[in-house]
Amino acid sequence: MTVPATASVIVASTRAAAGTYTDRTGPVLVDWLRGRGLDVRDATVVADADVAGQVDRTLVDEQPTVLLTTGGTGVSPTDQTVAAVRPHLTHELPGLVTALQQRGVDAGVPTAVLSGGVAGVAGRTFVMTLPGSRGGVEDGIAVLDPVLDHLLDQLEGRTDHE
Repeated sequence: MTVPATASVIVASTRAAAGTYTDRTGPVLVDWLRGRGLDVRDATVVADADVAGQVDRTLVDEQPTVLLTTGGTGVSPTDQTVAAVRPHLTHELPGLVTALQQRGVDAGVPTAVLSGGVAGVAGRTFVMTLPGSRGGVEDGIAVLDPVLDHLLDQLEGRTDHE
């Protein structure tokens, strides 16, 4: 019996963590990942200042197949998600971030280029940081959906490069 791939979703939002704002991005990612057959619990919501510790705990303790974050990718002084994720990456996949930004720009959101996301591999985990907006998350899903299976196959060594 094959064990299903696992996924974790971290939402970096000080307001949502404090209960003054309802996160609308984590559930979208969780539903999409579950729909793709991954075993994923509900999103973990943390304050921006706590995202680094949560990323560390998730990568070390859970070692999911996929870790997606939402929020904290901008240039605000509190945006720390990219800085929290980048040191863990052993292999970056900048094309995914470029595709995400381009999708936003093509949809008429010129500020999409201000999202400083990062994507790559941390050990055996695929990690990508997504913007904290629902539209940014939907764009991220649109970028990841056609390539995720192939990416996960590569991580597991199940591809043939002829």
